[in-house]
Amino acid sequence: MNRSIGFLSIATGLCFLVAGILFGSLGGIFYLFPQELRDLLPFTKLRPLHVSSVIFWILFTAIGGLYLYLPKHKTRLANKLGLGQYLLLLTAAVAIPGCYIAGIFGGREYWEYPPILGLLIAASFILLGINFYKSIRHKPAKEPWPVYRWMWLSGIVFFILSFAESYLWLLPYFKQNLVRDMAVQWKSYGSLVGSWNMLINGSALFVMEKISGDKTTARKPLTFFMFFLGLFNLMFNWGHHIYNLPVSNIIRYTAYLVSMTELLILAKIIWNWRSSLSQAQKYKHILSYRFFTAADIWILLNLVMAILMSVPAINLYSHGTHITVAHAMGTTIGINTMLLLASVCYACSRFFGDFSQPKLKLLNRGLYLSNASLLIFWVALIGAGIGKAILQTDNPDLPHAILMQQLIPWFIGFAMSGLGVATGIVLMVWPLLTTILKLKKLPHPEQPQRHLQPL
Repeated sequence: MNRSIGFLSIATGLCFLVAGILFGSLGGIFYLFPQELRDLLPFTKLRPLHVSSVIFWILFTAIGGLYLYLPKHKTRLANKLGLGQYLLLLTAAVAIPGCYIAGIFGGREYWEYPPILGLLIAASFILLGINFYKSIRHKPAKEPWPVYRWMWLSGIVFFILSFAESYLWLLPYFKQNLVRDMAVQWKSYGSLVGSWNMLINGSALFVMEKISGDKTTARKPLTFFMFFLGLFNLMFNWGHHIYNLPVSNIIRYTAYLVSMTELLILAKIIWNWRSSLSQAQKYKHILSYRFFTAADIWILLNLVMAILMSVPAINLYSHGTHITVAHAMGTTIGINTMLLLASVCYACSRFFGDFSQPKLKLLNRGLYLSNASLLIFWVALIGAGIGKAILQTDNPDLPHAILMQQLIPWFIGFAMSGLGVATGIVLMVWPLLTTILKLKKLPHPEQPQRHLQPL
């Protein structure tokens, strides 16, 4: 595939990461000064701007990894498909925030843009699937696929299926039945998250294999067990979102059992991989190693939270509070973003050479600042969620405005720490973007001085 499209996609994703972090920081400030900001930028616009920007950060960067890591074939069709896929997704990524800013809505939660724009995203992933197939077809199969290729394939296929399912609400059969509508909505959203997790985890395993030089990493039974568990999770773990709906108990029990397993297996794989590396391998790819370590820590923290949130008795009080937001932020920034940044750092060092010392310092400072601030942010959100649950339970008639005033100390904590997260992210994005955008020609990854195995 065209590696220029891969780095272009990653650079676009990094820009959306900065946008998402900035919108998120404004959202934290909104809790402290709601009246002053309500007319300037209503929270009804700010929230979807933040969510959409973060989603496009994940999609663009995960797809960019595919273009870089899949077998390379230079054909006009592949280049046209890659460029067409990128332009379709970019058009959607620009048009959707534009609609929010203009006050044009029409969709559902997380996909609040006019439904017609969803066709651009769907078409983009269809082209990605075709390009993926053509890339694999041009590479003779000398041995069974490593697990990351199965992850990429299942991520693309299930994204298309789940994305289409998320628009079933347009049909009267679903739209006119509240329970059916909400069940399908949250089922599709949970599967969509599982789909892009497949893309992210696939790239993470690819990078771990290349750093260690051990091809068995992506072919071990434990790794394939994680893949099948993740696939099962993708299809069934959404059930914990709808505990409060009158659905079958089988769905509740299945979701409870499944939702706490996948992260544990992923943590085990990363832990084993880190233990297998020599000091030379760690030092050679020190940035990627540190990002994987940070992701591993956040996996364990969010695993504990996921287990607690999956208990129906706890979920009854935590659902819809800031505890849910804490889990989402811990997963999106602590796990997904750290894994994606590990992949981006590896790709930059592989194709462009080692980072200069000034850039290395910025990346390390950004890594430590963002993770330390994220921990404070995470704890503050949990505190706000517990406080809200207690206040709602003890004082069910308490007006919402007064309830929120009681939580202001927690809001100050996560607003200030959110600025720390944003600063850390910018410190990391700047050297990565300048590395990608200043170089016009990509050096060949198999040059002798890189000492890396060819794709």
